[in-house]
Amino acid sequence: MKKNDLILAGIILAAAVCLLALQMSGDRDNAHLVKIRSGGKVFGAYDLSRDRTIDINGTNRLVIEDGQAWMEWADCPDQVCVRHRAVSKTGESIICLPNRVVISVEGPEESGLDGMTY
Repeated sequence: MKKNDLILAGIILAAAVCLLALQMSGDRDNAHLVKIRSGGKVFGAYDLSRDRTIDINGTNRLVIEDGQAWMEWADCPDQVCVRHRAVSKTGESIICLPNRVVISVEGPEESGLDGMTY
């Protein structure tokens, strides 16, 4: 490898590290919402920074505590949603298929874009 190749590789590596650091630190600063959908309709949206327990149509119980949300109880037979780990980052979700309940974490600025092309 020539000297210029090493310099270019170093610049690319440094840029990648900076972008990763910005992404990791920026996610904590934004207020996140937990959006609950039941039967395809929005049931409610709740701030992750405020602790609370939410009863969802008498079929599920969601707990929001310490910036995380998890399903505490469900009357479905498989209990997959109850065993799911807590969610706290944009794009994470918990789904209860038998009760048609979807819990998703969304950032403050949902743009609707999935990606960018050049």
